Amino acid sequence: MRSLVLVGHGSHVNSRAARSVYRVAEELRQLGSFSEVIECFWKEEPSLRQALRVTGSTDVTVVPFFLSDGYFTDTVIPRELGLGHQGPVPPEGIARVLGGKTVRYLPPYGSFPGLSDVLVACAREALPEANAEDVALVLLGHPSARRGGHLERHAQVIREARQFAEVQVLYLEDHLAHAPWLDVIQAEQVVVVPFFSDHALSEAAPPLSVSLGVQDGQAGGKSVTVAPPVGTHPGLARMLAGHALNATQDGFSGDADRVHLAAWTELMQLARRGLRLGEAVITPQGTLFDLRNALDEGRPSAELTTFVTVEGLRDTIRVDDSGAHRPVRTFRNLPRHWRAVFSEDDLPAAIHALYPATVEEAYSCGCHSLRSTPWPTTARRQTGIYARVQKAAPAQVEEVARRVCSRCLRTRLWASQPLPHTFLTGVPGAVPCAEACTYLIAAVREHLAERPAEENSADG
Repeated sequence: MRSLVLVGHGSHVNSRAARSVYRVAEELRQLGSFSEVIECFWKEEPSLRQALRVTGSTDVTVVPFFLSDGYFTDTVIPRELGLGHQGPVPPEGIARVLGGKTVRYLPPYGSFPGLSDVLVACAREALPEANAEDVALVLLGHPSARRGGHLERHAQVIREARQFAEVQVLYLEDHLAHAPWLDVIQAEQVVVVPFFSDHALSEAAPPLSVSLGVQDGQAGGKSVTVAPPVGTHPGLARMLAGHALNATQDGFSGDADRVHLAAWTELMQLARRGLRLGEAVITPQGTLFDLRNALDEGRPSAELTTFVTVEGLRDTIRVDDSGAHRPVRTFRNLPRHWRAVFSEDDLPAAIHALYPATVEEAYSCGCHSLRSTPWPTTARRQTGIYARVQKAAPAQVEEVARRVCSRCLRTRLWASQPLPHTFLTGVPGAVPCAEACTYLIAAVREHLAERPAEENSADG
């Protein structure tokens, strides 16, 4: 039994930021190479601090869904996972035993050797009728792709295979449309493959074609085709799974995590009798379960939009009724006018999508084994632009928490708030919060930026 965790950045404000991670994770599930595939994020849920808690296996492989090395892959992710590692990750990754689980942390997927083949496939599929030996391949990266040199290495591998007339590397800069980037290319036909994880940069204003000076497929007297980003290619998931599986060839295969299994066994027993969980209600209907906003309980099904897939439910509850992003799923703004129908096998995944990590944390809380992390400890762990939260006075943190956390179902164990019962013991809105979330951390940082005088006073 093996778990794969795909780590993305996520966003506090943009519901589209995580879409590439969700898409690739679903493709990985369909491949069936791992017992489960879990998405987790820096700025969404489940968070990095919850990642190991929500995995059902004692064998966990973590893949950062990033193309380049940098602050998140070298500092944030290993720090938040508790790996005790800082700095570039070696090609073979690093392994630790944490809480009874063997955890392998790999470098970003942009470094995987097999990505060279995916880049080639992107180019060939963009020009299916062309003779590749007459085509110049241009790999276009964001300036951050310079870190680690992965793009340059992929280009060299493709160059040495002599599959294209020439292979060039280009970095996205504002002046591309006016720069002679085509002057160094000899071939009359050019295909540009963006070294991006999704279409976000491709869809930006101005679009890539404009940034490259391409008009009606022409630029500088040459035919130029811009392919879809490499991160959107169907072959990416298979390549990623193969690389991750190779990293597990150490003779160890995990078992079911006992705490995780016990938590979900208890949850399912309650669900079979009907359960209120946060703002949602789960109602058994024969061999199926009806899941909906509790405010829509009793409303005729014909008046609601019905979902029968976890992905459909997840995408619906990622925004509130106004269409605003919900980075914290336990905020009291669960949208209405939907219902989801699932079998017993699919219900756990649906609940995980609805309220990530709440089942595992509520169970551990009931067993008195959920460790809370006081604010000073969380603050001291912050680096980069968030390091300034270490200067926040207790009164400032509490002022922000009252404003932010009042919108949330969770009870702040990290602030010593008592929680004698949880939704597992019959109190629907009782959900533990073991540690300040990144949304609150960001809010404290913004508060300090708005009130520098108070911050200086707190320093002195």
